[in-house]
Amino acid sequence: MKHRIINVQGNEITVIKTYDTDYISLTDMVRKFGSETILYNWLRNRNTIEFLGIWEQINNPGFNPVEFERFKNEAGLKSSTASL
Repeated sequence: MKHRIINVQGNEITVIKTYDTDYISLTDMVRKFGSETILYNWLRNRNTIEFLGIWEQINNPGFNPVEFERFKNEAGLKSSTASL
């Protein structure tokens, strides 16, 4: 895994390269808007969680669908929090 920093409109964004695929840091991207709260709220959204589950099933051979169900069932609840 190799990472680098790109500059987007004056903001440093981390890009991690794994094999031939680049992944950009969502946390770095939302800092431009002043708060990571945007990302936390997005990660509590049930549609977001379902999207991430599908992405993981396709791209992560070590994905644990049983463990994921617990997170999916909690999505959207006020007590639900995501850690970055």
